[in-house]
Amino acid sequence: MTTALEAPEGADTSWPGQLPGTDPLPGRLDRWLAKRGAELVAIRRHIHAHPEPSHSEFETAALIARELTVAGLSPRMMPRGNGVICDIGQGPRTIAFRADIDSLPLQDLKNVPYRSTVDGQAHACGHDVHTTIMLGLGMALAQLDEQGLLPGRIRLIFQPAEEAMPSGAPEVIAAGGLKDVDAIYALHCYPQLPAGLVGVRSGPFTAAADAVEVKLSGPGGHTARPHLTADLVHALGKVIIDVPALLSRRMDPRAGLSLVWGAVHAGQAFNAIPGSGEVRGTVRVLSREAWRDAPELITRLIRDVVAPTGVEVDVDYIRGVPPVINDRMASAVIAGAAGAALGPDRVVEAELSMGGEDFSFYLEHVPGAMIRLGTGRPGADDRHDLHQGGFDVDESCIAHGVRVMAHTALAALSTGAF
Repeated sequence: MTTALEAPEGADTSWPGQLPGTDPLPGRLDRWLAKRGAELVAIRRHIHAHPEPSHSEFETAALIARELTVAGLSPRMMPRGNGVICDIGQGPRTIAFRADIDSLPLQDLKNVPYRSTVDGQAHACGHDVHTTIMLGLGMALAQLDEQGLLPGRIRLIFQPAEEAMPSGAPEVIAAGGLKDVDAIYALHCYPQLPAGLVGVRSGPFTAAADAVEVKLSGPGGHTARPHLTADLVHALGKVIIDVPALLSRRMDPRAGLSLVWGAVHAGQAFNAIPGSGEVRGTVRVLSREAWRDAPELITRLIRDVVAPTGVEVDVDYIRGVPPVINDRMASAVIAGAAGAALGPDRVVEAELSMGGEDFSFYLEHVPGAMIRLGTGRPGADDRHDLHQGGFDVDESCIAHGVRVMAHTALAALSTGAF
């Protein structure tokens, strides 16, 4: 093992076996996987306890490469050493699977033995689970390949910096991560579903997500004489209130565009009009066409709203990620594979999310799909959402995720759809 962390005494780290009424994996792989449960749980806990921020995932990448090498594979590091790409098998068709490996700048608030040891960093989005599942998939498919039962090539992509702007997916693509790839898949933790269920959706899956920063400047002045200066706080208020309202009348409502401010800063004294201030927020939109038009429209609206106030304005519109739009055939393949792995009654329709995901960059190049992996703990009254410091998972979700992705790999390699 690569970690000194051990499961807490009395903890249940066993993997669920093959569920009744489901299809077995070839090569007696279900039995082989069942013996790896404690190992994969320990790997997940080690990654969880040692989170690394976006663009700095060097130790995590090294751990991934070591585990894949032990499994008999030949991983290659990305140019900066903070991501890993690994091929398994040979053949004319290549199916890729992506896991993101970075953490979030949040404090881990859980009282568990695998709590983050890094102050201000936590795996509060489940990337430790995504990484562990893809490691398990790699170990499993390496076994199949040794038996001559893998009908093609699988590529595992362990991607840095999903949580950052700019994100890591374009780096992977530039490093040749999609070369010869016919389709790509990913999963994402979803605490609103109990472990053992997955959510699948064809078409729009997550929103595009951009950032906008508005900086205002003026001469400042006394609050007793606002008519002798430019009232910067009033101008900030107009940007905060008027721009989102105007957007709803300038953009087709079916585009699902949302502008929400998350930070505002101006002034220090209660009786002085400040000379500078800023407001920052996120732009989210479901339509790819509306996403392309959003920077020009939003920048123009901000300038138009500020113009009558006499305040100077600087707008910095920061491109984030396009929307995830799942391919119809890829979604059908993974839905069928999930049904084979877990049972058809455990595959539900996923909700549309306004969250952003840089998996979308891959889908600009090849067909693919992302699904939601249920991670909710049965009976837990302390369930936390993603991006909260108390977020945790039912670790049986690792077993379900590996089986779903293994069935998906075999189904996608066997279909002629890609």
